Amino acid sequence: MTKSELIARLAAANPHLYQRDIERIVTTIFDEITDALANGDRVELRGFGAFSVKQRGARVGRNPRTGDAVEVSEKFIPYFKTGKQLRDKLNS
Repeated sequence: MTKSELIARLAAANPHLYQRDIERIVTTIFDEITDALANGDRVELRGFGAFSVKQRGARVGRNPRTGDAVEVSEKFIPYFKTGKQLRDKLNS
């Protein structure tokens, strides 16, 4: 599901709200999650899951085309762990 599909579903389920307001709400939620992760915080949505940031250290990688060693710098990656309710719903 894309962001625009999410907005369309929410608009269909809530006809009393304007689509532009729903779009603003969804964008604000995603922006707040992004900002929290950028600050190194953890975002937990009970029953759904938790977003966090993990650090990958610098390492030596390989260029798949030439096989040459390539230095890969350290980076931070987003990580998502599902909540119990979501796992149970997917596996039932």
